[in-house]
Amino acid sequence: MKKKMILSRQEIQARVRELGRTISQDYQGGKLVMIGVLNGAFIFMADLARAVDLQLEVDFIRVASYGQSDSSSGKISLSKDVEMDLAGKDVLLVEDIIDTGRTLAYLKDYFSRHRPASVKICALIDKKERREVEIEADYVGFDVAEGFLVGYGLDFAEQYRQFPDVYHLENPES
Repeated sequence: MKKKMILSRQEIQARVRELGRTISQDYQGGKLVMIGVLNGAFIFMADLARAVDLQLEVDFIRVASYGQSDSSSGKISLSKDVEMDLAGKDVLLVEDIIDTGRTLAYLKDYFSRHRPASVKICALIDKKERREVEIEADYVGFDVAEGFLVGYGLDFAEQYRQFPDVYHLENPES
């Protein structure tokens, strides 16, 4: 496996603290629910939740669009739903990466039907060059132009999530 570091753990942690401060200010006085998109967002969401200085609720949803490939299949399947009532609450979807935009567009629409006060998106990484669906994150850690990324929750075929830094994985299929 050949890899090149894109984001160091120090850069990531500093940006997560900044995002936490901004989210804390923006949701002051609200009823915030952070919903992590499994599996990729679990590490980012854990760090982000600790950086947010508010009372908040946490839940997870699981969707799939990649399977064992390095490109999205375009087909989204929901395999784990949230387990709490979202009516009247501020929902913050927490995702590891926005790539084609299909998954988050689907989720934003899906959660809007739960009668929340608001639905916003926080993504660690935004890769706009592969966008197929118009979707914008409200909070973005980093804009990354290209490359197949792994580490800090990002994976290839469920491997490499444990790396504390983010790397560009060269030739992930080989």
